[in-house]
Amino acid sequence: MIWLDTLVQGILLGGLYALFAAGLSLVFGIMRLVNLAHGDLIVLAAYLVLMGVTLLGLSPWVAALVAMPLMFALGWLLQAAVLNRVLGKDILPPLLVTFGLSVALQNGLLEAFSADSRRIPAGTLEGASLDLGQVTVGVMPLMTFASAIAAIVALNGLFYHTALGRAFRATSDDAVTAGLMGIEPKQVFAVATGIAMVVVTLAALYLGMRANFDPSIGPARLIYAFEAVIIGGLGSLWGTLAGGIIIGVAQTAGAAVNPEWQILAGHIAFLTVMLLKPRGLFPRAVD
Repeated sequence: MIWLDTLVQGILLGGLYALFAAGLSLVFGIMRLVNLAHGDLIVLAAYLVLMGVTLLGLSPWVAALVAMPLMFALGWLLQAAVLNRVLGKDILPPLLVTFGLSVALQNGLLEAFSADSRRIPAGTLEGASLDLGQVTVGVMPLMTFASAIAAIVALNGLFYHTALGRAFRATSDDAVTAGLMGIEPKQVFAVATGIAMVVVTLAALYLGMRANFDPSIGPARLIYAFEAVIIGGLGSLWGTLAGGIIIGVAQTAGAAVNPEWQILAGHIAFLTVMLLKPRGLFPRAVD
């Protein structure tokens, strides 16, 4: 029963990692951009939600809804004003720019909020659980996993069943040809980054309610997100969920053996998948 509980908890933890990774996967799938500031943007969104709760007296859910359009605007502006200028065949300029943005965000958050760890208060949800007989699961992890599935379903629906999604796909396949057909690739990229920031805000909400956070934790969140994206196959949203689950199960299994092995076990799982499937579980996503 211990291992069954470990498996269930790992799957639910994978939902959080999938939320971390979904925005990163969307951006890469459309414009082949690896955003090294992704983790720090999650932390920034968590602080925005926290401010809504502590300064405005909003519930975490309402605070997240308020933060989402702000993060969308930030993502749109970041892409339109900065990242579009460095996109091209050479992948190095975007990496350098997003690395610089990561450093700037970490130091800005440190100046604004100090190095003290914070947490978004979630009331009775923090300790709420459901007894399922064989295992007991927390309500918060269950909600996180359900939100991850809902976000991926929504993104896939947007991507494959809307006019905006057709523009995303056309621009991803061939930006030059899409431009000749009346699509403005730079505007499409800006909207895609804005949508990714909305997903980032959802991830930040659960991150802040489930654990303490501070300005320095962004790079670790980026690593989990990046590993989930790579395991699933670059640009595959459902693959991202599978990647998050693999990392989550590996971490909980490692912690069950020895608490010191939790993080290491996740990285070993990532390396193992890369040895067996170098292009990830769904390689057609990058064709």
